[in-house]
Amino acid sequence: MDGLGAFAGEAIPARDKIGEIRGEFIDLAEARRRAREAERTTGRIFMVAISDKRAVDASASSDPLRHANHACEPNMVLKVQQGRVAFYAIRDIAQGEELTARYGPTHHAGRLRCACGSSRCVGWI
Repeated sequence: MDGLGAFAGEAIPARDKIGEIRGEFIDLAEARRRAREAERTTGRIFMVAISDKRAVDASASSDPLRHANHACEPNMVLKVQQGRVAFYAIRDIAQGEELTARYGPTHHAGRLRCACGSSRCVGWI
């Protein structure tokens, strides 16, 4: 785990919607600029690309799922539906288990060392 993390408050069945993150809709150029600034200052980035042109900046959001960490073997999947960023359980998730998602392509471009600890870890995000 890196950072705060997000954890299941109760058992979550596979395929259930876990929740959403909300934030400011911005273009990708602004998202990249903000991500570079956040990486330089706080080290915490809360951006989600929702298309090839737009992103959601959840840095001012109070949604707990904005703290979900990356994992190479995640227990939830992020889906963008009608401009909303939602998380769904891939498998049954136990109460207290850390909630993780695969970040996919990010501004890190494979330069950030992965800290997921999975035996199938690819090593980089």
